[in-house]
Amino acid sequence: MSRRTLTTTAAALTATATLLLTACGGSDDSSSDDIKGADTGTGSPSVSASKAPGANRPDIKLPDTFQADFEGWTNSDPELQTALDDGKERLRASYAAIIAAEPEASYLSFYSGPSAMSTGSTWVKSYKGLTIIGEVKVSDPEIAYLGSKKNRATLSYCVDESKGFSKDLKSGETAGTPKGESPKVRYLTSLGKQSNGVWKTMTVETKPGGC
Repeated sequence: MSRRTLTTTAAALTATATLLLTACGGSDDSSSDDIKGADTGTGSPSVSASKAPGANRPDIKLPDTFQADFEGWTNSDPELQTALDDGKERLRASYAAIIAAEPEASYLSFYSGPSAMSTGSTWVKSYKGLTIIGEVKVSDPEIAYLGSKKNRATLSYCVDESKGFSKDLKSGETAGTPKGESPKVRYLTSLGKQSNGVWKTMTVETKPGGC
């Protein structure tokens, strides 16, 4: 996939990272309105309110033209499983925001802290005139609590974009990972548990070729 270079913030440090198709997001807006263009065919994602207990999480459905496969996203700790699930949905929300061309999407901010939303919004805007197609595989998740209160966690995972592409909406031209660069990227994220039980992604760093 085509890549964009953005600046992300991790803890008190600022790092420059090459972000692929996983923008981070973040405000406290938990609206579950439909994504723009959701009823225009299989090329648009859709979102509705989830029936899961607790917070009214948006239920994001990606179009047939793009698929994100998650492997091994399980944990024996019920709370860490919730964090895993919410981290997964943040990534899917990022893909949906690019496809729908909605940099301020409520479903993206639902799963993201303020700093992450700022970065994610800018990143989605950089895909103006483009969409994403194909398939990505997300695997090897590693999650652990950060601190004794168990309301913060670190989550890392690998994204394989070798079968994912960006597509120009006007010309139809597609682009994959630039020659000489690895299509596999390690994502290092931090999450914080909110009062409604949702684990929001607060920061994101990437390590190309780090899988």
